[in-house]
Amino acid sequence: MLRISASTVRDRWPLFAGALLTVSLGVALVQSSVLVLLSTGEPKIPPGASGRTAEQIREGYVGAATLLGMATPLAMFLAVFIVGSTFAFAVEQRRKDLALLRMLGGSRPQLIRLLLGEAFLLGLAGSVLGILLGVPGTWLQTRLLIGIGLLPGGFSAHWSPGILLLSPSVGIGVAVFGVLSASYRAARVRPLDALRAAPRATRVMTAGRWLSGVSSLALTIALVSAGHGADLLGALLIGMAVSIFGSIALSALSPLAVPLVGRVLGTVLRAGVLGELAQANLRDAVRRSASTAAPVIVLVGLLVGLTGALNSLARATGADLERITAADLVVTSNGAAAARIPQVPGVALASPQSQVEMSVTSRHRVEGRSYRQTRYSGIIAVDGTAYRRTHRLTLRSGSLDDLHGRTIAIGPQLAAEGVRSGTVTARIGSRKLRLRTVARLPEVLENGSDNFLVPRDLIPAEMLADAPTETLVQVAPGTSPQAAATRIRAAGLGEVRTLRQWADARVADQQRGTMGIMAVLMGMSGLYAAIAVVNAVVIAAAERRTEFAVARATGLTRAQVVRMAVIESAAVTFIGLSLGALVAAGALAGFFPKTHGVRILAVPWTLLGLLTAASLAITAVAAALTALAATRPSPTALVAAHE
Repeated sequence: MLRISASTVRDRWPLFAGALLTVSLGVALVQSSVLVLLSTGEPKIPPGASGRTAEQIREGYVGAATLLGMATPLAMFLAVFIVGSTFAFAVEQRRKDLALLRMLGGSRPQLIRLLLGEAFLLGLAGSVLGILLGVPGTWLQTRLLIGIGLLPGGFSAHWSPGILLLSPSVGIGVAVFGVLSASYRAARVRPLDALRAAPRATRVMTAGRWLSGVSSLALTIALVSAGHGADLLGALLIGMAVSIFGSIALSALSPLAVPLVGRVLGTVLRAGVLGELAQANLRDAVRRSASTAAPVIVLVGLLVGLTGALNSLARATGADLERITAADLVVTSNGAAAARIPQVPGVALASPQSQVEMSVTSRHRVEGRSYRQTRYSGIIAVDGTAYRRTHRLTLRSGSLDDLHGRTIAIGPQLAAEGVRSGTVTARIGSRKLRLRTVARLPEVLENGSDNFLVPRDLIPAEMLADAPTETLVQVAPGTSPQAAATRIRAAGLGEVRTLRQWADARVADQQRGTMGIMAVLMGMSGLYAAIAVVNAVVIAAAERRTEFAVARATGLTRAQVVRMAVIESAAVTFIGLSLGALVAAGALAGFFPKTHGVRILAVPWTLLGLLTAASLAITAVAAALTALAATRPSPTALVAAHE
């Protein structure tokens, strides 16, 4: 059977081209991600690096590993989905060929082995291409992670011989798993039913499709309902789950949804003869329309849903920073310049927050396990009284008025980390000190907020003078923030921003790594969807030569047939975009309620517009080119050959 499979792949390669590219890209992405992940297992700390630098490098390695761990499963999901949908459509187009094999004596197990053999050969070829593509892919992925600041400039991923076993396993596994459902479905169809195109053979909504579609839809509805009562982190996680399961649900149910939405478009399409023909094709060619719309549904549902959820969380974080910070301006400078800000006319209060070079070793107790941990970053020197006046926080315990001398406060980042109260060990230069815990701050939404607060009188003056400092400024009554900002700039005391500008910049800096990975996911998902859509259009056009010839024989010109194909593809794409947007709306529903009176929902309209334009352009061009190729022969000859 493997020889017959090889002959089929060789003779009918256009049916498998899209799946081959998808497998190759999936193998390349998994290979490059695994190589980078393996190389991040043991961070390389440069000799002589400070404790803070070493900690930042380790945190960057962990962040890179986390983001790659999210991207790789998503790539695998997309690869299996695209390969599965491509094979399902390709098997449907070969329905009569497979029926003839059954009529000539082929059994159902032999037919399954034939299709699995094709998938095996496709996965093997895709693995070879993927291994080759994975070499530059590893370099590109490394450059991206260095560019967004997660990995140091000298980082390089090392080759592992085990990849030569992993990559073929991934490629063959994706291809075989993607074709399993289609092969078993094809084997269950009776040969005579397939040859006569009986309803049983041409049925699109199989039992498996009903089961996956309805169950995913029920889970999606339950998740959307649960998202309304969740906190922001819960809404983010639920939004991600809704994007995935909602896309699966509407893709599985697309043979029902596409014609239904097509009826709504009927009032527009029926304005002309070509539009009316396009609508008839939407209604009758259900499998073809569903195969084109499904990748678009997944693309829009995943990208718009995930991006909107992350942007909404970022907006919520910025709003939370503004809510808890009682300041008009924020000045970024060093400690020496910050000490002069209170002398500027119009400044009522200046609260400097300096990042200092020191270490703090604290005891933790989590789930009955005690351990010590030393931190070198996120240690901020503040004036306790000024900090309290510029922050609207309800402390979990203690008082910031006691933050002076050999004391310390546990910051928001460690509020729920199990840090034990009592004393901690601090090292400032060559000094080793025991500091008493006097306060514990509450958690905040900001990721990467302060670990510890220490009093400024604990830090040597020369260290404070050079420390990077952010000063929260409250202006005096009767003085506008703009006037105070102008005076601070004129005195050369640092960069001055409004509270909103500072909060937005702080959130954007923290989101830089996440959005970099999202950019990669967008490109990868867009490429997968484009391959799937173009492949579906090409496969369908190869089987529509007679249909186009009959249309021309009954009076349509070649140009009109091409326009009809473009209108039909554009309508299917628009339906896919609409259903994908419905999935994204469900993913973002949990962010719709206001938080502390602020609307945090951030719909990525620009991304949605780009996806709409790109999807319509790609499908229109693919439909036009394939229709031109399909209508090149004489219509009379094609009709006569069919008869």
